[in-house]
Amino acid sequence: MALELKVVPIEKPEELNVILGQSHFIKTVEDIHEALVNTVPGIRFGLAFCESSGPALVRASGTDPELVEIAKKNALAVGAGHFFIVVLGKGYYPINVLNAIKMVPEVCHIYAASANPMQVIVAETEQGRGILGVIDGVATRGIETEADVAHRKEFLRRIGYKM
Repeated sequence: MALELKVVPIEKPEELNVILGQSHFIKTVEDIHEALVNTVPGIRFGLAFCESSGPALVRASGTDPELVEIAKKNALAVGAGHFFIVVLGKGYYPINVLNAIKMVPEVCHIYAASANPMQVIVAETEQGRGILGVIDGVATRGIETEADVAHRKEFLRRIGYKM
């Protein structure tokens, strides 16, 4: 059996957050869509899911056609069974929807949720493709200093996530 490893970059505008995960059933598209709109009314997003049997299509949904296109393009590039990607509109963050997505019964695993540059490590055999992991951002450069701690705490309070 041959195995080929591929690195697939997630292509998106720098400021947009994405959530990458794995699910197990075709109704994932509708259920994640419902989870997102019920958690954050008015949310802008695109969602795509790689079906892994039958016609093996990329299934898609969302509230913003441009974000749906970004999701579909990335899902097709990854092409791994039951992979899904949610592309959140500018100003929307994974922290606001991640638990709702995790609670969708079909969702098996979240690989990453970030606006960082991401690469998906894909293994391919004659049967198909699977995700081995995701590279999220850059390599760690060191340990935070007291000034870094102060900056982190100030930032979280400035954006409203801590009091």
